[in-house]
Amino acid sequence: MVNETSTVTNASGVQTKGDAFASFNVDDFEVPHGRAEDWRFISLRSLRGLHNGSFAPAADQLVRVDAPEGVEVATVAKDDERLGRAGAPTDRVAAQAWTSMETAQFVGIKANHVVDKPISVTITGRGSDVTTFGATTINVESGAEATVLLRYEGSGTHADNVEFVVGDNARLTVVVDAEWNTDAVHLSAHRALLGRDATLRHTVVTFGGEVVRITPRVNYTAPGGDAEMIGLYFADDGQYIENRLLVDHSVPNCRSLVLYKGALQGDTSNPRTEARTCWVGDVLIRSNAKNTDTYETNRNLVLSEGARADAIPNLEIETGEIAGAGHAATVGRFDDEHMFYLRSRGIPEDVARRMIIRGFFSEVISRIPIESVREELENRVSAELAKQNA
Repeated sequence: MVNETSTVTNASGVQTKGDAFASFNVDDFEVPHGRAEDWRFISLRSLRGLHNGSFAPAADQLVRVDAPEGVEVATVAKDDERLGRAGAPTDRVAAQAWTSMETAQFVGIKANHVVDKPISVTITGRGSDVTTFGATTINVESGAEATVLLRYEGSGTHADNVEFVVGDNARLTVVVDAEWNTDAVHLSAHRALLGRDATLRHTVVTFGGEVVRITPRVNYTAPGGDAEMIGLYFADDGQYIENRLLVDHSVPNCRSLVLYKGALQGDTSNPRTEARTCWVGDVLIRSNAKNTDTYETNRNLVLSEGARADAIPNLEIETGEIAGAGHAATVGRFDDEHMFYLRSRGIPEDVARRMIIRGFFSEVISRIPIESVREELENRVSAELAKQNA
């Protein structure tokens, strides 16, 4: 594990978001307040003390790993040298998770080994009166290939760090499925480190939970790295879902694609709650990252009153010698033209709405390589739409 903090101190000015202060020790961070940029959208009171240390009695995460032969699976101490290679936490909750846990989960794929079946990692909450902390490291050595399904389930308050170390010429596909019960609170910091000509396909799916905040960060160590960050979320009344990403292009000839889509539906009869989502996408192209090719997109579909979506793309470019860079973000309701087209052909309004929403999500779902997961997500979208019509 890397024990050093970054050269930027907690009290110093930060030139870019990629240079944010980082430490494994929670005491190195100030308690966040609602005016802080990284926390201004979320209700700190809803975090059950994860941000200020007032959380319920703590325990290590409850994790189960099902892996094919040839995959190393180990529960290790948090000072294990294989942990923390992708960097230290950059916010207080992530540092709290690291400081509070006793053990972490390590999953390793040896060099040039191709894992032909998905590796399943399931983390289960320990209940509403317990706070759990943990870390999970997926290490794919050079030339290896693997697919990992990381699923969260049950009830409770949970904070964790998840890191993906992808070696030279290696390929890792990850599907993160936050299938929590509706009373769960989960804050998760993801950090990915890509080697030369490494490929990462990272998908985050969020349907469950009361509050779910996932913050992926991607760094490249050598040219040829390729990262796709895909997301799908559906918020009901009383849910808050936040995805906050940073892709840090610091070396030449790397690529990134970010595509997140979400839908929201609130309950207009309850003015005290709302369906709420927040997406923040930061892409940094540093001065030496020549020939970078990047694009980020976030689309949000508001299905009812009592729903609010914030979409904030940020693109910071320090060199003009790039292959391409751009971003787009929208928050809107149904496309009236699409609805009119379907209704004019005799399709009932409720059926037309389901068709439009399923089509809206299909671009994301179709990118998921696990057929059973694609089918399950299609069913979940249908179930969410059934709630609206109930």
